[in-house]
Amino acid sequence: MSRTPIDTTGATAARTDEPQGAAPDPADPAAEAAAGWRKVPVLIVGLTALLAAMLTAFALPAVNSGPHEVPIAVAGPGPVADRVADRLAEARPGAFRVTKVPDAAAARQRIDDRKAYGAVVLGTAPGDKPEVLVATTAGPSVAATLRALAPSLDPSAPRPSVAVHDLHPPTKDDPNAAGLAAGALPLVLGGYLATVAIVMLLRRPAQRAATSLGFSVLAGFALSAVIQYGFGVTDGDYVLIALAVTFSTAATSVTIMGLHSLLGGPGLGLGAAMMIFLGNPLSGLASGPEWLPSGWGTFGQFLPPGAGGTLLRSTAFFDGAGCGRALVVLSCWLVGGLALFAVGSRRATAVRVKAS
Repeated sequence: MSRTPIDTTGATAARTDEPQGAAPDPADPAAEAAAGWRKVPVLIVGLTALLAAMLTAFALPAVNSGPHEVPIAVAGPGPVADRVADRLAEARPGAFRVTKVPDAAAARQRIDDRKAYGAVVLGTAPGDKPEVLVATTAGPSVAATLRALAPSLDPSAPRPSVAVHDLHPPTKDDPNAAGLAAGALPLVLGGYLATVAIVMLLRRPAQRAATSLGFSVLAGFALSAVIQYGFGVTDGDYVLIALAVTFSTAATSVTIMGLHSLLGGPGLGLGAAMMIFLGNPLSGLASGPEWLPSGWGTFGQFLPPGAGGTLLRSTAFFDGAGCGRALVVLSCWLVGGLALFAVGSRRATAVRVKAS
């Protein structure tokens, strides 16, 4: 009985032609351990760099915070208004951007329209005392600064008594207007984690999209109820506030979902960097974007947390005034996220069809 010779040259060639960088055989403990040790220095350096970036993103705005070109109005006769503007410039150089208006009504209107954080109203008759108008809910830090500067704004005496009127005061349950700022990080982080759960637990694009939008609506109305009726942070139109939170949550969630659909796991990392590491500390929700270092506050308003914070503050305390840019920014993120999601989903479907 003849035996067929076994040709071992092909197997030898196959072993010889294996790429040098191939993954280690999982059955080889030594190779697996060596591969793991090679990752150790990369993880040490990478995680340290990530922590340093997080510290910089959160600490830099706080360390360099302060008023930067904060818009305020001065109402009164020209020469007197000029002297008050000079006093403001001397007291805090570069802190304020002064706009002169004809009277107190015009000054109040600018504050109501969110075109100014405060105003100095000067008397038109001899002996009239000036008054300072603030809006604490527009920016607690700016209001506190104007209150502190009020005694120096009367050109008729060195330490006069200047009346301060708060046109948009905080609620009695949140006298320091700190509630919205305290809720900024939980809102952003919660929206991010919810979206991660959606993309991890659901596979079909239609299911992901429906869950993301449904979550945004329910979360918007539920969180607004907690803020307004549970904590008493706001006392405005509940439906308007809820729609603002819904829109902001949807823009964040859909953007992250779109990045994941197009880029996979790295998309979630990019989303975290934009929304949490940059967007949250640069949102200006605690004090107003003008309180952040020059340029950073403006940049933060073009990210969903900053635009969403402005939209929420405008709807909660100013009947929606001054929210135009925020609506445009959030709309762009929402549409862009949907576009990324559509492209990524179509590409994934094409790959599955080709593989089958």
